[in-house]
Amino acid sequence: MSSPSSAPANLIDGRAIAELVHQDTAQRLAALKARGIQPGLAFVRVGDDPASQVYVGMKERTSQRLGIRSETHVLPAATTEAELLQLLARLNADRTIHGILVQAPLPRHIDTARVYSTVAPDKDVDGFHPVNVGKLMLGDPTGFVPCTPAGVHELLIRTGTPIAGAEVVILGRGNIVGKPMASLLVQKAPHADATVTLCHSRTRDIAAHCRRADILIAAMGVPEFVRADMVKPGAVVVDVGVNRVSDPAARNGYRLVGDVHFATVQPLAGRITPNPGGVGPMTIALLMRNTVRAAEQQA
Repeated sequence: MSSPSSAPANLIDGRAIAELVHQDTAQRLAALKARGIQPGLAFVRVGDDPASQVYVGMKERTSQRLGIRSETHVLPAATTEAELLQLLARLNADRTIHGILVQAPLPRHIDTARVYSTVAPDKDVDGFHPVNVGKLMLGDPTGFVPCTPAGVHELLIRTGTPIAGAEVVILGRGNIVGKPMASLLVQKAPHADATVTLCHSRTRDIAAHCRRADILIAAMGVPEFVRADMVKPGAVVVDVGVNRVSDPAARNGYRLVGDVHFATVQPLAGRITPNPGGVGPMTIALLMRNTVRAAEQQA
């Protein structure tokens, strides 16, 4: 029988670290409320994607727990791009809303890049507006960093993982995780100065790159891709992936797994995130922190 004491000693507890971030956020919230400022966060969801419903629900509950006022706008899947942009324009102009999050994925007939560009940069708590993307590339701390890469960065910092000079390998070059993660860690700044390799589907001999990594961050969306023979003993392994795989024994007929084969990699890793319970809670924690910072800056 398993027990709390049987949990791997090298596990990075994302839930516990997220709570520490929430404590810091709550103090900043209290300071804002003492000035009569109530941070407001707007969620926008288009269609009935089941995963999006779950993710937005988790964010709503965390907002409520911390005391951030939130409102959710659910639009039909047939909503036109123009209608969505009109809603965003209203939210941009609403002074009681300090942060706006448009939940991905959007229906195919809507241009996601145009939507992200329409959210006001100072309310773009997801960090996807071109202005914020540019600020991240330039090392300008006044911009908003996408929440998942920022959450991974916070995990590394709060676990005391040496980053300066470290060999970091990131699997996946997406705009949501891979590219901003690389930009964060390569900066000439505290908790950065890493040597970063960004791998993708056209990379030759990915396993050889992975075996060089002091820090391996998997964000490519391939179920249990990273195996023990791809990991250097003692490496810090961060699993960002969320993949649905068929499982007839499961109640819903499927189960969720990461990009790392945890059972084989965990004994070898110096530190490793579980999945779930690793990066996910940090993504939400950084969204809340970004929202409070947006309210501070707008005030």
